[in-house]
Amino acid sequence: MQEKILTKKKNGFIGLILTILLVIVSFAVLIYGGIELDNNAQENGDPVIFLIGLLLVSVCWIPFLGLKVLKPQEALVLTLFGKYVGTLKEDGFYFVNPFCVAFNPAAQTKLKQSGDVNSSLQIPASVSGAREGNINIQFSSKAISLKIMTLNNNKQKINDCLGNPIEIGIAVMWKVVDTAKAVFNVDNYKEYLSLQCDSALRNVVRVYPYDVAPNVDTTGDGVADEGSLRGSSEVVAEKIRADIQERVKEAGIEIVEARITYLAYAPEIAAVMLQRQQASAIIDARKMIVDGAVGMVEMALERLEKNKVVELDDEKKAQMVANLLVVLCGNHDAQPVVNSGTIY
Repeated sequence: MQEKILTKKKNGFIGLILTILLVIVSFAVLIYGGIELDNNAQENGDPVIFLIGLLLVSVCWIPFLGLKVLKPQEALVLTLFGKYVGTLKEDGFYFVNPFCVAFNPAAQTKLKQSGDVNSSLQIPASVSGAREGNINIQFSSKAISLKIMTLNNNKQKINDCLGNPIEIGIAVMWKVVDTAKAVFNVDNYKEYLSLQCDSALRNVVRVYPYDVAPNVDTTGDGVADEGSLRGSSEVVAEKIRADIQERVKEAGIEIVEARITYLAYAPEIAAVMLQRQQASAIIDARKMIVDGAVGMVEMALERLEKNKVVELDDEKKAQMVANLLVVLCGNHDAQPVVNSGTIY
């Protein structure tokens, strides 16, 4: 289905004026016919003018149905007796065939997104006759929004490539670029987009581990890499966007951007994984401390030998190295012991 844009229908004011004139003429003919019929009732006058006026009054309101108002970044898909006529995209006041019907199967669909704004009219209880409270009359427009909207799907529990259950949520920025495909190629383009977002998210997340893991290939080139959901969020988000775009291309939707909004281990393993991360952090910190301590010991021995401060044999060097490592790698401040006598 190819989109057909109607550009020569922006004559709403002319249509409005002609319709108002038609209504005035219809009531004028009806009133004139009624007067003539009443005056000639005794003479069996011809009721044709009255019937014509009655017929005109009965149908004069139909052209009002052809008046359409569009705001910026809105579109209206029109059908005539089930056949696609075209799409109105520019903002303005239009007059179209009164029998054309706006078609939008997703008009009533409300997702967790920025574009879902309920239109309602509140009638106070004093006006409506209700005993208490107000009456809300909700109505939905058949217009299709062309603005960039944000879809926030529910968080999902998915297993990563290592089998660890994680919870992840995404926000997808999207817009309709082809109104004909959006309303005719799929049953409901909003629900279709939401479902494809969930499916694409699962497919991409299953390729990556939550954190960097050894011997894991996330690029598909057969070489292990350091890709992860936590460390490569930009790359993962771009893959999710591309996957969703490929799936919704036939629905006339463009995916502008996709972002990860929530990422965490599932509650059942969160505590264990936290301990694992803490242990890994402690090991990395200890490794750094030991590397620094060994370097300081080497520097101390080299300076002592270079400046000939004292000559140490192997046994004394080993004792000195042990004492320095204890002092530098200990968790608490060392308590020095002062030897007032000989060291032997």
